[in-house]
Amino acid sequence: MNVTHDHDITGQAEDSAEALRDISEVAAVEIITSACVHLMSAAAVKVGLAEDEETGQYQDLAEARKLITSLAGLVTAAAPEIGNEHARSLRDGLRSLQLAFAEALPFPDAPGEAPGEKYTGRVS
Repeated sequence: MNVTHDHDITGQAEDSAEALRDISEVAAVEIITSACVHLMSAAAVKVGLAEDEETGQYQDLAEARKLITSLAGLVTAAAPEIGNEHARSLRDGLRSLQLAFAEALPFPDAPGEAPGEKYTGRVS
């Protein structure tokens, strides 16, 4: 039996238990908001709003579309649960991403076909 290996497994189990205790203390609104912020950050990079905006190196509009649509679904579904104060800032961020996406497209999407519009309605 490898004592070092057993210690590693025990340490990992303790870390997992601590993570569960930590997450149990976090309010749902904070977890939802954090997930939205991660989606927003990733979408911003994929839209091409990262520092390397000049070359478009980070731009991937197909990926941005998926992220923005997922964000729109989450924000729309979570808004009644997290309250207007939190939802308003998430909606503002989402709208900014939708507009940036529209500007990055070589040809505009058909009305209602832009990312997230099935959840948010037409963004203009």
